[in-house]
Amino acid sequence: MDQLIEKMKAYHASNFAFYLKLHFFHWNVEGPNFPQYHEFFADLYTDVHGAADAIAEHIRALQSYAPGSFTRFSALSSIADQIDPIPASEMIDMAISDNTKIMFMIANLDKMASDAGEIGLCNFLQARHEIHRKHQWMLRATSKPM
Repeated sequence: MDQLIEKMKAYHASNFAFYLKLHFFHWNVEGPNFPQYHEFFADLYTDVHGAADAIAEHIRALQSYAPGSFTRFSALSSIADQIDPIPASEMIDMAISDNTKIMFMIANLDKMASDAGEIGLCNFLQARHEIHRKHQWMLRATSKPM
C-alpha cells in the first residue's frame, strides 16, 4: 500500500505540473490560430486542474497526506517545467508527450490499485485514463499539418 500511496502522490504532483504547463501555454500561445489554441489549452487545463482535488482526496482516503507545495510537487513530478514561451506547434508536441506520461502513470496506478483491492480508486483512475485518451486524440489531431 505504501508504494501505491507514493505513486498517487507522484501522479498528483505530475497532474498539477501538467495543469500549470497547459495554463502557461494558454497565456503565451501566439500565431494565426491564436483563438483556437488559446481556447483549446483552456479546455485542457480546466479539466486537468479539475482532477487535482479528487486525486488529493483519494490520497487522503488511503490514509496519507496529499502534497500541496511547489517544492514537493517539483520533487515528485515527472512533468518538466517549461520556462520560456515556445511556438504553438511545439506546445502541442510537448502536451502530447506529457499527456502520454500521465496516461502511462494512470495505467500503472490502476494495476497497483486493483492489486490492493481499491475498487473505487480503480474506477476513478480508469475514468481519468479515458479522459486523457480523448485529450491525446485531440492533441494528435491538432498537431496534423494542414
